[in-house]
Amino acid sequence: MSTVTIFWLTLVSCTAVGYSSASHHGWVAWQSQTSNQGGTVSGVPNSEVRLLGRSEAVRTILTDIDCAARSGAKVLITGETGVGKEVVARLIHDRSARAASRLVTVNCAGLPDSLLESELFGHVRGSFTGAYRDKPGLLEMAPNGTVFLDEVGEMSTRMQVVLLRFLETGEIQRIGADRSHTRVNVRLITATNRDLPKEIAAGNFREDLFFRLNVIRMHIPPLRDRIEDVPLLFEHYLATYCDQHRVERPQVTQGTWDMLMAYRWPGNIRELRNVAERLTLKSTGPVLRTTDLPAEIQRGSSLEAAAGEPAVQAAAQSSQVEELTARMLRHGESFWATVYPLFMSRDLTRNDLRRIVEVGLEQTNGNYRLVVALFNMPSEDYKRFLGFLRKHNCHLPFQQFRTVSGRSQGGSRPVAVAG
Repeated sequence: MSTVTIFWLTLVSCTAVGYSSASHHGWVAWQSQTSNQGGTVSGVPNSEVRLLGRSEAVRTILTDIDCAARSGAKVLITGETGVGKEVVARLIHDRSARAASRLVTVNCAGLPDSLLESELFGHVRGSFTGAYRDKPGLLEMAPNGTVFLDEVGEMSTRMQVVLLRFLETGEIQRIGADRSHTRVNVRLITATNRDLPKEIAAGNFREDLFFRLNVIRMHIPPLRDRIEDVPLLFEHYLATYCDQHRVERPQVTQGTWDMLMAYRWPGNIRELRNVAERLTLKSTGPVLRTTDLPAEIQRGSSLEAAAGEPAVQAAAQSSQVEELTARMLRHGESFWATVYPLFMSRDLTRNDLRRIVEVGLEQTNGNYRLVVALFNMPSEDYKRFLGFLRKHNCHLPFQQFRTVSGRSQGGSRPVAVAG
């Protein structure tokens, strides 16, 4: 059933040109057909989508977009969460020869294997419980168009094999069918926030699939690497939300600008947009002061200002590890709720995670099962915890923590205890 969906763009643009009347506030609405399970098919071609920024990084992205749009080659877009990878994919599609056809967007991380395969390739009646009729997949809904697979790095190895087969043959075989149903001509654009070469080395991503996808490579830098774009983006979103919520637009003090520019924005443009809306809704006067900013920005900006000296920066990182460890050991918070989200959003480094694990092993004499309990995880999470550490190269050898004093003829020396 056709619905109207508003797509908020994390990167909108006025580079080299002014806003058009159709997109005065930097966002665009278009009609779309939306799958019940999470895939989206654009229904109106050539929607006006632009990038917002004046940095050299934005100009480079625009050049790369034009280059990618001139061909039908596969594109792999990399970058942290919230930098605007989907917007770049839409720009490539809109500027390509396939712009008159549909754009299919699928979030691979949001669907389990069986559902993802059904969404992409479709299924035949009776292939599984609830399959009461034949259903075409999203790939069939975009003939001569573009398919955008977001978070492709989260695909299981089984789905990677299925995708690889499709890339090699272009054939669609619906779930439950005994032969190929049809062939489709689509362009594939993929995106991920993972480091795929490292995932390949860890055995989590197929090397042959990577080579298939990595024809044109585009990297979208995080907002902290193009901090000169912050004022333009913040002004844009502040004006947008003030108009939307019918709030008088406040004036931003120089101190507030300095604090916004000093913050590292780990959530990138998505975080900046949310902050702009939050400040709009909490606005209490005509001036936006530093005290109005969220606590994490005030605190993060102070640390960043002091980070000019390596010793201070190291102390800040050590303080974060100590704080997270204390939250688990003293306040009973779970590892999955405290450490895991920060690490997955790249706000915590591998060295930080190793230090946290080291603290746990020191407390438990090198016993990973006790570490699981110490970090307030259920005992059945033991294998999951070890798998997570090994996947990200943060598993520490337990032997160095399991030492007891033993006596020999040569005197006292540490003896390793078998694990």
